[in-house]
Amino acid sequence: MSSSKTHRIWLPTLFIFLLIVFLLLLPSSFDQKIFPNTERVPVRILSTDESAVRITGMIKQGEQVCKVTIERGRFKGTDASAVNLLTGSLENDKLFSMGDRAFAVIDYDENGIKYVNLVDHYRLDWIVWIGIAFVLLLILFAGAIGIRSLLSFILTILVIWKVLIPAFLLGYNPLLIGIIVTTLLTIGIITLVYGLDKRSLAAASGSVLGTLLTAALSFFLVGAFKIHGAVMPYSESLLYSGFSTLDLTSIFTASIFIACSGAMMDVAVDITSAVDEVIRNAPEMSRTSAVKSGLSVGRAIMGTMTTTLLLAYSGGFISLLMVFMAQGTPLLNILNLKYVSSEILHTVIGSFGLITVAPFTALTSGLMLGKKR
Repeated sequence: MSSSKTHRIWLPTLFIFLLIVFLLLLPSSFDQKIFPNTERVPVRILSTDESAVRITGMIKQGEQVCKVTIERGRFKGTDASAVNLLTGSLENDKLFSMGDRAFAVIDYDENGIKYVNLVDHYRLDWIVWIGIAFVLLLILFAGAIGIRSLLSFILTILVIWKVLIPAFLLGYNPLLIGIIVTTLLTIGIITLVYGLDKRSLAAASGSVLGTLLTAALSFFLVGAFKIHGAVMPYSESLLYSGFSTLDLTSIFTASIFIACSGAMMDVAVDITSAVDEVIRNAPEMSRTSAVKSGLSVGRAIMGTMTTTLLLAYSGGFISLLMVFMAQGTPLLNILNLKYVSSEILHTVIGSFGLITVAPFTALTSGLMLGKKR
């Protein structure tokens, strides 16, 4: 690999790495509420007592008292009595058994432990091990490209957590912030794939054009469907948490094109890579022929990508569809419900974006990579 080509690839990689470091060091506008004299640690369940639990059918209410041993922190190795509160919610409640590990909050003072509350089963170790396995497999399979893919993955997480969500909470225009963030992420991630190359410009141009189109469609159709942003899970809890001035509908609108921007980026890179490979094997290919090749590849991709979106979104509300079927709800009623209509919007707008990003990218890659006649 020539020195200039190496620079074109690793300079953006170094820039993204420095950006990740900056985001990691960037202080949050919203401090975590960690109360003094508390610790969050894993504990091991030694025994359980359900005598204070009231069972009514499938609903359990009351307190499960557990004997636990603390595995980390200042009270490591100490046995204590812990309480698991049951509120009657199947979604949120949990029951522990002997030998389970739980995530606990310990309230203490100068005399020792005052109270131990069992929050949920402990899963953080599993998350760490799965993350390590993912990183190793990615690097083992893809090598240097895998390292750059890992950087793009970390960058996306940090931008969402440190930039996008705080900007929404601070009341900035969700549509504008969403477009800016997705555009910058698209450019950064595609540049990590191709380096400072015409292919990066071609793929990023096609993907950004598709994102802008889906943003416009989202803005128009959400208003036409008259869907309020409160259809988003936990949105009402957000309002009651002191953010009653947030424009939930605009946030919901932005979430639609943000959700499908990754798929459009994928299609743009696929088409650009295909056009580039064709041109490498036929260097004299004209721009017109290159565009036609890109369109041909795009048609093949569309055959599966729209179905992929449908399966991805429908999997998120499969239980709701089961409820409708179990209750015998008429199909017209189902389609007209705002919850279902909102998911239809996600799927249809994402499909529009995929369908349009293909010709956009075929055009940009053909014009930029093909030979001028």
